[in-house]
Amino acid sequence: MNRRLLIILAACVALAVFGGVWIWCAQHKAPPKPQALYLVLSGDTSLWLTPCGCTTNQSGGLPRRATYLAGLKNQGEVVYGDVGGAAGGNSDYLRTKWEAILRGELLMGLRVQNIGLTEAMLGPAVLRDVGTRLGVPWVSANVRDESGNLIAPAYRVINAGGRRLAFVGLLSPRYTSKDIHVDDPRRALLTTIAEAKGKYEALIALAYMPEGELRELAANVPEAEAVIGGPTDQPIAPEHVGATLLTSATSKGKFMAQIAVPSSPGQWAAQIVELDSHFGDDAQQVRNVGEYHAELGRRDFTSHQSGLAGTDNSVAPGSYRVAGSAACAACHVQANSIWKASSHAHAWEILLSKGNQVDPFCQQCHTTAYGLPGGFISMAQSTTLTGVGCENCHGPSQSHVQNPAVHTAFLPRDQCVRCHDGENSPGFDAEAAWQLIQHAKDASAPATSQGSDAHSARENRP
Repeated sequence: MNRRLLIILAACVALAVFGGVWIWCAQHKAPPKPQALYLVLSGDTSLWLTPCGCTTNQSGGLPRRATYLAGLKNQGEVVYGDVGGAAGGNSDYLRTKWEAILRGELLMGLRVQNIGLTEAMLGPAVLRDVGTRLGVPWVSANVRDESGNLIAPAYRVINAGGRRLAFVGLLSPRYTSKDIHVDDPRRALLTTIAEAKGKYEALIALAYMPEGELRELAANVPEAEAVIGGPTDQPIAPEHVGATLLTSATSKGKFMAQIAVPSSPGQWAAQIVELDSHFGDDAQQVRNVGEYHAELGRRDFTSHQSGLAGTDNSVAPGSYRVAGSAACAACHVQANSIWKASSHAHAWEILLSKGNQVDPFCQQCHTTAYGLPGGFISMAQSTTLTGVGCENCHGPSQSHVQNPAVHTAFLPRDQCVRCHDGENSPGFDAEAAWQLIQHAKDASAPATSQGSDAHSARENRP
């Protein structure tokens, strides 16, 4: 046997050995690790498209929500749904903002959307119209129109992570109204389970109900792997009621329920995630917010169109009308000087710096007498009524300007919390703030007017 033949034989043996080893490894290699599967639920967004910026520590907003979801998608497959409660009313402005939220959620890959209270209040026609135009994946097993027809499919089956997941939408029966009828949720859920038998491997109930009703539902329907709720005041920390996981996503969409779905039958694990400043702003959602602001700028909604006017607790008599801060300055020179040096006088500039001047929600607290007779109407119609003027605190004062004996409409201290609430001014100290702005003892005011002493005393009343 010559040298060349030996080399050929050795090569053949080596190839045979290598091939055998490769085949053995292929036959005995470890099975691929199943991809992680997460369910993420938001809820009770309450028109919180993005933090308003009044304070630095606000949570939530669609730009952060999208960043969180994108990060989780790097760890596994994600199914994103919403429990409901994103809308806020049927005015032109409120509908526009709600649809901007829906568009943003759809851009994030929204797979299922329950009908919550604020959605149900819009009525069947609106929900069906928006669902068709935007492609909203509504789901509701117990909300019916006047004819007795379900407004949306009772359930949706989603294939994810090699599993078939059924999502059922539910609403509390306490929200029945003249436009909608809400069936008993437990009975509706059991009916849906029977109808969907064999079509799913795990069932999740999205239930827009108060906490007591959520707990009762979870305790009485062990067939559900999870009951995810809202609108509880605070998120419910994940817990098991029997075999059923119970948690809630709520509080303006600031908290998300993140659920890890096991690859085989077993207890489901979950956590609540707060969308705080650790999450950056997603570029696509920032564009969505920008498009919303551009639409607001084009339409320049009036206070009447906004649906926000008259929602505060201060109702001036019908004969009262706004005079404007300039009318006050003529008599109250010292008070006007104090006001002009305050942040109140420059509230509109603050809004301009944040780019929120087009949003009626922000205009309420950064303009003079928003929606009151003679007060701020819109950017185009009310260029002299920007900033927080005298009549935000004292009320429409034209009658007082004409006759100082006529008292102004409001007690100033009563008005602070209309804007300085827990969301916009956490930790607000009314007494400390009052010391910074109070200007009742104004020597420049006409001392001979019949009502000046009473007016001064009125301003000083707590």
